[in-house]
This record gives sequence, structure tokens and C-alpha cells, in this order.
Amino acid sequence: MDLVPSAVKPSRTADPAQSRAWRGAPWLVLALYVLGAVAVTGRLWADPASRVQVGDSTDVNLFAWFVRYSAQSVAHGSLPALVTTAMNAPHGINLMWNTSLLLPGVLLTPVTLLAGPQTSLTLLLTLGFAGSAASLYWVLRRWGTRIGPAALGGAVYGFSPALLASAIGHYHLEFAVLPPLLIDAMLRILTGRGHPVRNGVWLGLLAAAQFFIGEELLVDTVLAAGIVLVVLVVMKPGAVAGQAGRSLAGLAVAAGVTVVICSYALWVQFHGPLAQHGNPWKANHFRNRAAAFVTPAGNMLLHTSSGAAAVARHPAYVSEYVAYLGYPLLVVLIVVAVRYWHDLRVRVAAVACAVLEILSLGGTQVVRGTTIPPALLPWNWVAHLPVISQMLPDRLAILADGLAAVVLAVGLDLALSAAGQPRWRRLGIPVAIAAIAVLPLIPLPLQATQAAGVPAGYRAAFTRLALPRDAPVLVVPVPYGHVSQALRWYADTGYPGSMNGGYFIGPNSQGKAKGYGGRQVWVMAKSVDALLSPSNGAKGLTPAQMRGYIARWRPAAVVAVTYRTSRLGRLLTTVFGPPSFATGRVVVWRR
Repeated sequence: MDLVPSAVKPSRTADPAQSRAWRGAPWLVLALYVLGAVAVTGRLWADPASRVQVGDSTDVNLFAWFVRYSAQSVAHGSLPALVTTAMNAPHGINLMWNTSLLLPGVLLTPVTLLAGPQTSLTLLLTLGFAGSAASLYWVLRRWGTRIGPAALGGAVYGFSPALLASAIGHYHLEFAVLPPLLIDAMLRILTGRGHPVRNGVWLGLLAAAQFFIGEELLVDTVLAAGIVLVVLVVMKPGAVAGQAGRSLAGLAVAAGVTVVICSYALWVQFHGPLAQHGNPWKANHFRNRAAAFVTPAGNMLLHTSSGAAAVARHPAYVSEYVAYLGYPLLVVLIVVAVRYWHDLRVRVAAVACAVLEILSLGGTQVVRGTTIPPALLPWNWVAHLPVISQMLPDRLAILADGLAAVVLAVGLDLALSAAGQPRWRRLGIPVAIAAIAVLPLIPLPLQATQAAGVPAGYRAAFTRLALPRDAPVLVVPVPYGHVSQALRWYADTGYPGSMNGGYFIGPNSQGKAKGYGGRQVWVMAKSVDALLSPSNGAKGLTPAQMRGYIARWRPAAVVAVTYRTSRLGRLLTTVFGPPSFATGRVVVWRR
């Protein structure tokens, strides 16, 4: 089935081999995707309960915390609370403002409880690679692309550099299974394919599922779908205009289904406790550099030493190095767009891909020492708009990679369908060109390391404390920012059920969203550092001021991973008095 009802259809030349394609081919393609995903995540599977990706341990620990929190909630007979004091007690956090992986966390509860949260996250990564590839493959087949080109297109998207970089720590972005299905469902409604109510229900369910996987990717997908729609309307107005009644009915059903499922969560997010506004990050810091499109990072099979330098110069973190496509693929995409411009699928996907890539550049670019005028960067035209103002532009590359995969797959399919050429030329040359284009995109396995283990005596300390599940506990080192060990300890043990501090997005005193939850946790943690290392000249709170801070948090206990006689142990004794008990590497003060 094509993108829209169109007289411009691929020239199939009635290939009888295509009609007799082996029925088991889709299962073979899926099996290859799964094998590829296992190969990429293989170093994690060597010890899935405790092996983590190298490069972003803080985010990995945070996601492990969220997965354990969801599993703990289900184990106690309830869904995860959308506002909880399990972190940042007594204020709590609003999970709808955080990347809390609610739907995967609930569905993976059996895995989490039996094998640990890190196993669940590694399984999610593996399903993300294979599932994202499979979803685009299915869409391409639905759009009339033959098995081979569709399989290649799915692989280019599912194992794209953008998803590989996201896999370092951004599970909510790497699990990009639903965006191709969302865009396909929208196009089916708008072009009058299938029953509008059935399609509307399907679109609504997909949108609701993506909402509880990751809102950010849903917003990115909606923007990409909007661009695809605008390009489609400009290039073929009749494709949508003639279906207005059916389209409105389908979209109304989709909106109704989404609202019914998501309305309470949306109310909690924007009107409930700890509601906030604004973007906690500097959006222009999360932008793609022009050079990143052609400079591979070290996670590609074909890379040079310049890749590490390019990643180091990148405005954001290594997990944000998502732009790479490589010279060969970029050249092939341009050639395919020109050669097969008559095909509506190629035209729409190529133009939409280019728009998304340009938007991903953000509002500032310096190329070879020359600053591009802001007026030439479209992100500056839309960055102030509602919703878009909270987006991080570089991550649009994930959707752009999907559209690039569509252009490549459809172009290869059209080339293989060409008539009047010798078989070796009709098959050999397009396949060789496609292979050269995707060769630089072959990924290396994710680098892995051992997660920080649970300190000796940690479980025993909480067993001896025997606190109620909702009793807040201050864990030292105080969890904040890049000090995220306490999140990992909770993920691996389920203790404490409620902690002071954390690593999260929360409102400041003006209600603006802020990373790490505001100033108090940061000041407290940095003050401990300053008092332990006075020679560095850093200033912090005095012990008396610390007691005042901690009194506001009202912890039932203080659990410190240290020894009584260490500098930290002596400092905490000055603040809290003699400890209640010690076990292993853990010193405990009851409050």
C-alpha cells in the first residue's frame, strides 16, 4: 500500500518473484533484527543484572530507580503514583515531569522483581533496537516496498547512530518503536485509507502508549508528523482535501481515546502537586553541530580519532551525539531524491527529513569559525512557540533518521523494479550502492562496565532499622546531580522506600522546571564536600546550618556509606551526635 492514493506508483514491472516471496521472510527479517540487537547489547547481557553502559551512569542509575519504583508499586498492589515522595521527601517529585518510563516499568515488573532493574533496562534496550527496526519495516511493507529494501530501511532506522547514542543512557528515546506506527496511522486517517474509527482508535492507543513511555518522543513525533503532513498537502493537496470528513472523524476518535487514557496524568502534570513550567535545560545547548552529520563517533565500526575530538567539542553530552549519517548516505539520499522525485513517498520523506535535520541544528551554528546568522536557522522562528519551546532540537534527528531510511528503502525498491535493464545491472548496482551508503552506519557493541555494587551492610542496616515503607531516609553521600549512587542502591535493594534528595526535574520557588530539583539538595551535598576538603577553598554550610537543612527534610534516619572514624563519619557525628549503630561500610543515625 502506498503512502497515499496516487497515480505516481512504483514501477513494479509485474515481478513474479515478488508475488511468490517466501512467507517466512518477515520472520527471518525479525530474527536478524533480534540478533543484531543482541550483538549491540551483548556486553550488557554478559551480566545483565549489574552491567551498565559506559558514558552516562547518572541517567542509567536514574532509570534503574524508576523501573524499581514501578515494580515496587505493582508488587504492593497499585500502579505507580504520579506524584510520590519516594524521592525528594518530604516534597516529592512529579513523575509526569520526569522520564519515568511508566508503561515499560509496569510491564517489566516480573523481570525487575526476578532479575533486577538493570536486566529490565537491558531487555528494553534490546527490544528498542529490534522493535524500532521491525516497526519501520512493517510500515515500509505497508507502503508497497518489497522485503529486501524494507528490511534495509528498518535496519537503518532501528540501529541508527541516533538510537545508538541514545542507548548510552536515554532509554525513553532509544525505545523508538512507536513513532513509525504513529505517523503511518495518521497518514492512513488523513488520506482515507481504511475505516476512520478503527484507524482513530489505533492512533489513539499508540499515542497514549507513547505518552507513558516518553512524552518527549511523542512531541517530537507529532512535530515530525505535522511536517510530513504539510509537505504532503503542498505537494499533493487532493490527497488530504478530498478526505476531510473521514479525516476529521478519525482524528476525533484518536483524540478521544488519547484523552480518556491520559487525561488524569495530564491533569497531574499541569495542575496537580508540583506542577511546573518552562524548560529545565538550555535548549540551544542541545543542538546538532553541522560537522556531526559527517563525523562518526567511536561507537561506529568505521571511525577515526577525529570522532572522539568531535564528541568532546559537542555542546551536550555523548548521548546527545545523534546527528551522524555519513557522507555516503547523504550523497545517496540526495541522488535518490533527485532521481525518483516523481514518487510521492520519496518527495515527502526527503523534504521532511531535510526540515527536521535543519531544525535539529538549533538556534546557533558556527561553521569553520563563521557564525551563521540566526535568521537562517529555522529553529529561531519556532523556538518561542508553546510546547516547542520545551523541546531539545538535537533529538529530532531520531525522526529524521527514520525518514532518511524511508528514502533509502523506497529508492532501492524503485531501482530494483526498473525495467529494460540486464538483471546484473538492475540488481547489482543498486544493491552495491546501498551497501556502500550504510557501511559507515554499522555500530559497534555498546561499551559496558560493572555498576557500583551495594555497599557491605546496606541491606542489613535497613533490615535492622525496620522503618515503614514511606519513612524518609537521608542517604549519604546525598543524592544530587552526578552523585547518584543512592539511586543505584535503591534500584538494587528497594531501600529506602522514601529518600531525601535525588536526581530529578522539579519546580523552583517560582514554579519553573529545574534540573536536579532546585538548590537545597545541591547546597547540602556541596557543603559536605567543602567541609571534607577545606583546602580547595570551597565554602559550604556549617554543621549547625546542615542541621537546619536536614530538619526541614524530617528524615527518620540517616544512612551513611562510610566508617565511624573517616572524615565523613566524624563530620556526621558532629552534626547528628553519636551514631545509633554501624554495620559493614554503613553508619546509621536514628532520628
